Amino acid sequence: MPKLPTNARAVVTGAGSGFGRAITLALAKRGATVLASDVNLASAEETAKLAPEGAVVATRTDVRSPDEMKALVEGAVDRWGALDVIVNNAGVAVAGAVGEIPLDDWHFEISINLYGVIHGCHFAVPVMKRQKRGFVLNVASAAGLIAAPLMGPYNVTKAGVIALSETLRTELEEDGIAVSVLCPTFFRTNIHKTQRSPDKLRATSAKLVEGAKWSADEVATVALRGLERGQLYIIPQADGKMLWRAKRALGGGFYSVAGKIARRRITE
Repeated sequence: MPKLPTNARAVVTGAGSGFGRAITLALAKRGATVLASDVNLASAEETAKLAPEGAVVATRTDVRSPDEMKALVEGAVDRWGALDVIVNNAGVAVAGAVGEIPLDDWHFEISINLYGVIHGCHFAVPVMKRQKRGFVLNVASAAGLIAAPLMGPYNVTKAGVIALSETLRTELEEDGIAVSVLCPTFFRTNIHKTQRSPDKLRATSAKLVEGAKWSADEVATVALRGLERGQLYIIPQADGKMLWRAKRALGGGFYSVAGKIARRRITE
């Protein structure tokens, strides 16, 4: 498996805060130059200010737009002549019960969490295939592996990101392109602040995220290590690994046990 170059040329979506900011800065500290995109340009610019001078260029991109994602990737290639890394990270959260969540919220979640990753891969992968090298890091979640209750739209989009990553791993294995999918559990980030959900669920999410042991910086460190090692599934925390193993061992019975526990934890 090829090593991630210290002077990598990278694109990161959702780079204005949380994991996106952490992975951008981690890449920059390694010597990479990064095109840090976010739908909120001011937050992307703040990320750039935190990096070594000249290492990060901020830009505004709405990952829901194929045209804007195409421009993002082409802009990186025009600027540097190549693209070594893409981190498809931009994401939002929607929670609630199926049948009660407004369909507009389903569309909102899918357009960002899933189509944003599809758009990034659609435009970046052909560039990397021509180069015969590259690294793709798609940010999913342990929710895509274990499907906790009251998180339907989030689970569906993250499971889709995992399936896309598995597909790419098979398709690109002989092209010198590494593909990894990041599946963390709760860590300290800002995703709960824009979450669309009933107030009680929003409060529970805030408690779980803000009280998490892992920081975004720690997750970014593990993510880069896993990407370099060629890991398809990068599951940083022990609880995520334990739950995934339990699901594979118990099959449908997993949801008779762990699902009830998760529901109580989410609604308590």
